[in-house]
Amino acid sequence: MTLIAGHAPRAEATPAAHPPPSRPPAPGRRWRLPRLDAADRDVLLLYLLTRAALALVAYCTAWLFPHDPEARTPGRLVAVAERWDWNHYLRIARDGYFPDDPAARPAEEDNRAAFFPGFPLVLRLVHLAVPDWTVAGLLVSLVAGAVAVVALARIARLHLPIAADGRRAVLLLLASPCAVFLAVGYTEALFLAFALPAWLAALRRDWGAAALLAACATTVRVSGLFLAAALAVHFLLTARARGDLRRWPLLALPALPPLLHFGYLYARTGDPMAWKHAQERGWYRDFHTPWESWSTTWDAAFGHAHPTSYALLWQAELLAMVTGLLLVAYLLRARRLPEACYVALSLWALGTSYWYMSVPRAGLLWWPLWIGLARATVDRPRLWAAVLCLSVPLSVVLAVTFFSGRWAG
Repeated sequence: MTLIAGHAPRAEATPAAHPPPSRPPAPGRRWRLPRLDAADRDVLLLYLLTRAALALVAYCTAWLFPHDPEARTPGRLVAVAERWDWNHYLRIARDGYFPDDPAARPAEEDNRAAFFPGFPLVLRLVHLAVPDWTVAGLLVSLVAGAVAVVALARIARLHLPIAADGRRAVLLLLASPCAVFLAVGYTEALFLAFALPAWLAALRRDWGAAALLAACATTVRVSGLFLAAALAVHFLLTARARGDLRRWPLLALPALPPLLHFGYLYARTGDPMAWKHAQERGWYRDFHTPWESWSTTWDAAFGHAHPTSYALLWQAELLAMVTGLLLVAYLLRARRLPEACYVALSLWALGTSYWYMSVPRAGLLWWPLWIGLARATVDRPRLWAAVLCLSVPLSVVLAVTFFSGRWAG
């Protein structure tokens, strides 16, 4: 994180000859979603190339690490994406949270209630046209990821010296160690496809679009509520005109989907917090003080009480937590309070469990990290090369770890 410290956005850094193509409109002008320009198309080409590279890694992994060591064929190639959380999303999309069919009911509690309904709902809709569930999930993430990277590049242009540098932030995201989760049937890509356009709309003071997109994000992950808090902080800091101030009730819209979901859970179980209790059962997400969580994770990582594969993952959790804390400090120093609020809430939620879990994955959703790293490397080619040389191998190793079924030991 020393790579990004001290590089707060400078308004004068954008040369007059290279104005950002996504510059906010003049006050009072209603912003409309612009069509794809040349910079957006370059970003999408980069996105597709990295998807092809990741597909090659998945193909090689299927052949190198088949389920049966004596197998002569790798089986279904898409099976390498059918790991862990995907099975929860599949069961929700196919059977619902509380299936009436006895054959679809789990023999014991499978904690599917821990997951929000947004991704399973989209998955079920896509399945109407794509019969294979896994392919449908991959397609959701592919399209959602394309939306997310275009939005990320447009946000990055507002902070970087040259408009084309938006691709740098996108590449850092797509080459990050946990980038595999953006490509498989998980929630990260879909969440970013709502959250990043919501933030872009807020930067343009289009509060209606920002609130609606944030509401969609809250159907996908609880992190959507952290985004809603950041939008509220941004509104308080930027709303000046009377027309803006009258739109403050829109900020309550993102809370509606979670409330409806909690109401549904209450109607079926008598417990509106059934999702939270499922997380506590399945992933030890009961509350502990931050120092207790750090101590427990440290012992798991370096106490030699767990197999090395597990210990290495907990080491990654600790590194991701430190990265997040440094990111919050950087954002506070740069007076980017809304983004600091968003990342800090994420860290609080993840850093107050029994031990850290999924912090590196959550880092994919910290868009200020990728923009800050992009800014730090713009005029430092050696630093840029160093970041890529460290990140890309880790990304490949962790992708192989996921595709081969070795992520959790």
